[in-house]
Amino acid sequence: MRHFASLSLLAAVLITGCASVDMASPEASAKAKQFEAPSEGKAGVYIYRNSFVGKSLKKDLWIDGKCVGESAPNVFFHTQVKGGETHKIETESEFSPNALELMLEAGKNYFIRQFIKMGAFVGGADLEQVSEEQGKADIAELEMALPGKCSAER
Repeated sequence: MRHFASLSLLAAVLITGCASVDMASPEASAKAKQFEAPSEGKAGVYIYRNSFVGKSLKKDLWIDGKCVGESAPNVFFHTQVKGGETHKIETESEFSPNALELMLEAGKNYFIRQFIKMGAFVGGADLEQVSEEQGKADIAELEMALPGKCSAER
C-alpha cells in the first residue's frame, strides 16, 4: 500500500505544477512563427514541447552537444544549423539523454517534438520528428523560449 501511495504522489507531481523558463519577446516569437526559409546554407530547426504530462519538469535540449535551452511546457526554440549534414538532437531524460540523428537539408525547416513520458523516478523525455504541417500547427499555439541556458554542462 505504501508503494501505491508513493506512486500516486509521484504521478500527481508529474502532471501538476508548471515549470517556467525565460521567454523571448512576443515580437521574436511572432517572427519565428512566420517560418521563413533559413539563411543560405542553413537548415532551420524548431524544437517544441506541448505534451500534457510532466508540466512541472524542465528538460535540457542540445544540438551537436551545444545547449539549445531548457524546455518547459508550451514553449518552442528556433535555431539554424549548417545544412547538408547529419546533426544529433538530444534531450535530457531520466537516466541518460535520448537522441535523434537527422540529415538536415539546407533551405528547409525541420520540426522536432519533445515529449515527457513516465519514468521510474521522474518523467523522462524523448524526441520525435513531425511533419512541417503538424509542427507549424503545434507551434502556432506556443511561445518561444530564450535559447542557450541548460541546467547541465556537456
